[in-house]
Amino acid sequence: MRSGKFLFTSEAMTEGHPDKICDQISDAVLDEILKQDPMARVACETMTGMGFIIVTGEITTKAWVDVQQIARNVLRDVGYDKPEYGFDYHTVGVLTSIHEQSPDIAMGVNKTERKALGAGDQGMMTGYATSETEELMPLPILLAQRLAKRLAEVRKNGTLKYLRPDGKTQVTIEYEKNVPKRIEAVVIAAQHDPDVEMEKLREDIKEHVIRPVCEDYLDSKTKYFINNTGRFVIGGPVADAGCTGRKIIADTYGGVGNHGGGAFSGKDPTKVDRTAAYYARYVAKNIVAAGLASRCEVQLSYVIGGSEPISIFIDTYGTNTVPAKNIYDAVKKNFNFSPENMINELNLRRPIFLKTACYGHFGRNEPEFTWERTDKVDALKRDS
Repeated sequence: MRSGKFLFTSEAMTEGHPDKICDQISDAVLDEILKQDPMARVACETMTGMGFIIVTGEITTKAWVDVQQIARNVLRDVGYDKPEYGFDYHTVGVLTSIHEQSPDIAMGVNKTERKALGAGDQGMMTGYATSETEELMPLPILLAQRLAKRLAEVRKNGTLKYLRPDGKTQVTIEYEKNVPKRIEAVVIAAQHDPDVEMEKLREDIKEHVIRPVCEDYLDSKTKYFINNTGRFVIGGPVADAGCTGRKIIADTYGGVGNHGGGAFSGKDPTKVDRTAAYYARYVAKNIVAAGLASRCEVQLSYVIGGSEPISIFIDTYGTNTVPAKNIYDAVKKNFNFSPENMINELNLRRPIFLKTACYGHFGRNEPEFTWERTDKVDALKRDS
């Protein structure tokens, strides 16, 4: 229960994790298509296992892209570039099975003179924000993502040359009255070369990965679990098959709040699974940034082909500083939840999505992440 002291845990993955490889390939295909055809319909799914990658899905576009080469480029950039890994971009087999979007779906989505652009599917999507960090993100997932990114950085810049691409992180935070106080435990699973001594690896990861990211929250009672089995040489798709969209909790808020269930990667902006989740985060973040609540979750729902949401639900968990109805009315006045507006307002018909496929879709203040803006704060304050 969220009362008194409690522990909460979130996990994240490096870009070399099998599922994250698949997310990156799917979004890399999407980006290459959007460069040529911003109006394309893309639903790209990837699966990988020992020695193979399968790219499939429904794509309707005027563009031509080399899917095999895109997949190999992702593997190369991630770091699967040595035969001894058992999986490398030179020799992996890449299979494709792609066809056009169903005309039955397309007729509900297409914009016409008589009909606005419709949602690409039914479903519910959620966005979340909390004042516990500057990024207005839950601290456990923020630190877990940063640890995963740091693992990749020290591998690529040569600080820890013996690391390999696969890896996972996990952070447990102790809260008191919903305020993060300290780190209870850090879990790191880092793939490595066979000749490194485990004691050295553990000390190196503490020094070069954990402390630079987590220093402010570590104390003498923090527990460390680094390669807890004692060995992690065999990794990546050799050890575990991967699929697009299997890490939706790590992609979002680390288990805080609710999740609609839809994955993001490989989907063009007409898919509200992605666009409405981004927009819901945009709304929730502006509510918290405006000081109207210290925690906020926004749920949206759509029907396929619908040009407006079926429902808009805003939950401030009792932290609102003005009446809930005032917040709802201010949101309705200042945000337009039609699929076409969400796409245009967030400028989503651009090749920006590969960057989102690893280390989180939220809490990143970079130019591509338009849904992280807090440009509606003044309007919400005024109208609430």
